[in-house]
Amino acid sequence: MKIVPNIISVFRICLVPVFITVYFYDGNDMKIYAVLVYALASFSDFLDGYLARRFKAASNLGKVLDPLGDKMMTFSAMVCITIDGVIPVWAVIVAGVKELMMGAGGIVLYKKARTEIPPSNIIGKTSTVVFFLVCVALMLLKNIPHSVAVAMISVAIGLMFLALASYIKTYITVMKNREKDSLSS
Repeated sequence: MKIVPNIISVFRICLVPVFITVYFYDGNDMKIYAVLVYALASFSDFLDGYLARRFKAASNLGKVLDPLGDKMMTFSAMVCITIDGVIPVWAVIVAGVKELMMGAGGIVLYKKARTEIPPSNIIGKTSTVVFFLVCVALMLLKNIPHSVAVAMISVAIGLMFLALASYIKTYITVMKNREKDSLSS
């Protein structure tokens, strides 16, 4: 059972090219199908986390695969709606920089502190849900005013940075505790 959540995460990663292909497929109402793929990926994110917790099947690999699949899908959705001209390029750049910062922080934490990667918290989960809803709205709502789209993505990015701040706080706490432990040994 321990491998099932990781298989689901790999499945979500495999949905990324499917989403992109469906999103840009030339046909009526294909955005609806792209949203369905995106929703399936989001459901798989919930499912793998639930199974990992329920059956105590969490693993360090899963702690990497799960957010990787989530970030790949979310970033792909952002890039697609940016290519469509719905949101500005700066939104993708800012979100990408934030994700790189979190990834680098996770690697440093793992390498320096020799500790497990902390699981996502409620702020991060909330940010993910809001981002999903914003991306779905931006994909489905035709002729949305550009200013409204920018406001929506700005709120979602603001929540992403709130989540980043909470992860930085966790990072600092873990590093301080690690330092205290090494001094007391």
